[in-house]
Amino acid sequence: MRWGLPFIVLPIAGCAMTPDLPPGVSDPVPDTTETVISVLVPGVDGGEPFYMTRTEITWELYDIFVYRRDLSGRARRAVDAEARPSRPYVLPGEGFGHNGYPALAMTRKGAAAFAEWLSEKTGQTYRLPTEAEWEHACRGSADALPEPLGDYAWHWDNADDRTGAAGTRKPNAFGLHDMLGNVAEYALAHDGAAVIKGGSYRTDAAELSCEWRQGYRPGWNASDPQFPKSTWWYVDAPFLGIRLVREVSDAQRYGS
Repeated sequence: MRWGLPFIVLPIAGCAMTPDLPPGVSDPVPDTTETVISVLVPGVDGGEPFYMTRTEITWELYDIFVYRRDLSGRARRAVDAEARPSRPYVLPGEGFGHNGYPALAMTRKGAAAFAEWLSEKTGQTYRLPTEAEWEHACRGSADALPEPLGDYAWHWDNADDRTGAAGTRKPNAFGLHDMLGNVAEYALAHDGAAVIKGGSYRTDAAELSCEWRQGYRPGWNASDPQFPKSTWWYVDAPFLGIRLVREVSDAQRYGS
């Protein structure tokens, strides 16, 4: 991925990292020119640490998944239609910017299928974060939001009603960019339902928080002209995206 900023891991006050795990990992994605960079996050309430992608997933990698660009022509035609999204009938966020910008408006099905694809490609386990993991990663060991907030988040007051390029705001204490604002990100609630977290470029600065959440709303696909409506894209939701957890592998955990 083209992340836009150098990879910097910041010290975390009051949170000791697991000493035998690297603070960041880079996973090349075979058959592509992309690399996924993740940073280490201490476990929730003293639990297992995990990695999380440094920014939201950007269009460069999501496009490869959608358009099957990692496959030869014959293999591309043979892909099961249920395994990868159809091309969007209406391009979400057209005019926002593409390369370097967060992929957006995918359904939960699309987000989960992307995580499965990325896991298969890299040999690592990528998945959607739980809500507890997401909030923990968002806080970055801090009790209050960073100030000035505009240095860390794209929101209604500074975003000009569009997403910003991923990684162009300052990172939090864990080294994660854009946890607040820009695009709201999928997470899984206690009951397994998908929610979106953190607010987006449409959210007022005063409303942004790590606890901000919203469930699915039918209006997200109200303008889709297809019948039946797409199961892969939300035409009216150019404000939601994805960031993934990358689990610590046994090789990293045990040094094998």
